[in-house]
Amino acid sequence: MRTTTSMTSARVTTAGTEGWISGMIGVIIFSGSLPATRLAIAGFSPLFLTSARAVIAAVLGMVLFAAIRQPWPARRDLASLAIVAFGVVIGFPLLSALALQHISSAHSIVFMGLLPPTTALFGVLRGGERPRPAFWLFSGIGALSVMVFALSRGGDGSVVGDLLIVAAIIVCGLGYAEGAALSRRLGGWQVICWALLLTLPVTAGLALATRPAQWTGIGAPAWLGLAYVSLFSMLIGFVFWYRGLALGGIARVGQLQLLQPFFGLTLAGLLLGEPISPTMIAATGLVVLCVAGAKRFG
Repeated sequence: MRTTTSMTSARVTTAGTEGWISGMIGVIIFSGSLPATRLAIAGFSPLFLTSARAVIAAVLGMVLFAAIRQPWPARRDLASLAIVAFGVVIGFPLLSALALQHISSAHSIVFMGLLPPTTALFGVLRGGERPRPAFWLFSGIGALSVMVFALSRGGDGSVVGDLLIVAAIIVCGLGYAEGAALSRRLGGWQVICWALLLTLPVTAGLALATRPAQWTGIGAPAWLGLAYVSLFSMLIGFVFWYRGLALGGIARVGQLQLLQPFFGLTLAGLLLGEPISPTMIAATGLVVLCVAGAKRFG
C-alpha cells in the first residue's frame, strides 16, 4: 500500500512539474501578444486583426487535423468549445486591440496582473477547483497592486482603454478555465484548434469585409505583429498553456500569469521604445512576489 501511494504521489508531482514548465512556456509566448498587437494595429484595423489572426491559426489547425486524422469532438463538448471561442478567439483579441487604440501596451500589460485571479475564479466555477483561503489572499494582493497602479496611472491612461482591457481580461479568464477543463478530455492543442474552426465561417467573412483597401502602405512591423499573434498567440501558446493548466491545475498554474507583466513590459520597452515608469515596475514586482505564495496554497 505504501509503495502504491508513493508511486501515485510521484506521478502527481511529475505531472505538476510538467504542468508548470509547460505553463511557463505559454506565459512567455503570450507576453509578446500585446506588444505585437500594438505593432499590428498600426497597419490593420482591430476587427481585421482579430479575424485574420483567427483565420490564419484555423487554417494551420486544419492542416494538423488532416495530418493526424483527428476525430470530431463529442456533441457535449460543443458548448464548452463555443465558450473558449468567445473568450480567447474573439473576445480577448478584439477587446485588447480596441484598448490599445487608447492606451500603450506597457500600460495594458500591467493590467494582466488581474488575469490570474480571474482565471482562478472561473477555475472554481467551471473547473470544480477549490484553492485554500491563503491562495486567494496572495492572488488578491497581486490584483490590488494592479488596481493601485491603475489609480495612479500617468498620462498614457484612458478610462475607455482601461475598461476595454479589463473586459478583455474577464473573457480571457473564462476562456482559459473552460479550455483547460476541456483539454483534460480533448487535449490542449485540439481544444484551441476546434475553437478556431468553430468560428471560422464568422472570422473568414469578417476578415474579407474589413480587409484593408490598400495593402501597399502597410509596414513590415505591422505584418510581423500579425504573424506573431496568428502563429504564437493564437495557436502555439495555447498548446503549452492548456496543457500546463490541465496538468498542474487551473488556479495554481494560472498564477504564472503574474509573471507576464514582467516579460511584457520588457518587450514593450525593448521593441516599441515605450516608457516604463517606476510605478509600473513597482506594481509588476509586487505581483511577481505573489506567485510563490499563490503556488504554495493553490
